[in-house]
Amino acid sequence: MLEQLVTVFVTFLVVIDPIGVAPMFSALTRGGSDHYRRRMALKGTLIATLICLFFVFTGDALLRFLGISLAAFRVSGGILLFLLAIDMVFARPSGLRSATVREQEEAQYKDDISVFPLAFPLLAGPGTLTTILLTTSSISSAKHPLLFLAVLGVLLAVLLLTLLTLLLAPPLMKLLGETGANVIDRLLGVILAALAVQFMFEGLRAGLFGT
Repeated sequence: MLEQLVTVFVTFLVVIDPIGVAPMFSALTRGGSDHYRRRMALKGTLIATLICLFFVFTGDALLRFLGISLAAFRVSGGILLFLLAIDMVFARPSGLRSATVREQEEAQYKDDISVFPLAFPLLAGPGTLTTILLTTSSISSAKHPLLFLAVLGVLLAVLLLTLLTLLLAPPLMKLLGETGANVIDRLLGVILAALAVQFMFEGLRAGLFGT
């Protein structure tokens, strides 16, 4: 169980990517007061947490409602996460893990960036929501209540770490710089690529052999 929780923690940490979100948050709040940055960080993280919790408790039912098997979702989700990993390795922003250029331009004219683009798509983006569904769809809260609660705790811990990163974004970026942040992103991208391939292998094995 401990090994599984460590894997889940690393997966959520890589996909939510607090270090990668910090530069974007700094850019979106540039020129704002410390109070404004703290308010945006707290509100954005709270909204992202609510979105994530919605998918934690409804993900399995959503797949059943749409008639999507867990094996099929593991394969498709693995492909999506692999594409995300490629973006991370090459330090290439995309709509999977960051706001697009037009979305950033739109955000510049908004006083409140907590919902868009901070909560979605920067924190609770497609990659994060896919990972939540992949992680929780095979864990029933009724059959494995302790494991389910542990995974929920891990997700909340990563979101709390993300909040701390946002609150410390200015000094953190001065310390790491753009190059340092990209190096960390590349290392995390390699890990995510391996996890994505594992998801695809498990999905193919379950779909083809029923195991």
